[in-house]
Amino acid sequence: MAQNKTTENELSVSDFLNQVEDEAKRKDSFELVEIFSKTTGFEAKMWGAAIVGFGSYHYVYDSGRSGDAPLAGFSPRKDSFSLYLSSQLKDREVLLQKFGKHKSAKACIYIKKLSDIDVDILKKMIVNSVENIKSLYP
Repeated sequence: MAQNKTTENELSVSDFLNQVEDEAKRKDSFELVEIFSKTTGFEAKMWGAAIVGFGSYHYVYDSGRSGDAPLAGFSPRKDSFSLYLSSQLKDREVLLQKFGKHKSAKACIYIKKLSDIDVDILKKMIVNSVENIKSLYP
């Protein structure tokens, strides 16, 4: 079975975020580290070359594929931030309606900048996501 490319590593989160070219996005990135760290209780770690993750869990799918993943995380992509939260987090749709300007896919939520969203709603979504993942993968 293929190995996961996105694994926790010892790369520096600060070094990675300091390479973000856009100053406003770089500032938002460091603010997101604070928000995720305080909300999850975990320190930021690099996962692969471009994801900042908080905490971890081990999953095993029905197919037999297994691995480790961050409980929550984000990545400052060129166009927007990708927020990695459980697609099954409690009250997801209700919270997204109050969240602010965003786009969403099954597992990712995309935002352009922190000022576009309600940070308190983000914190609630992080808490609900971590609770959901811990209940699925104790």
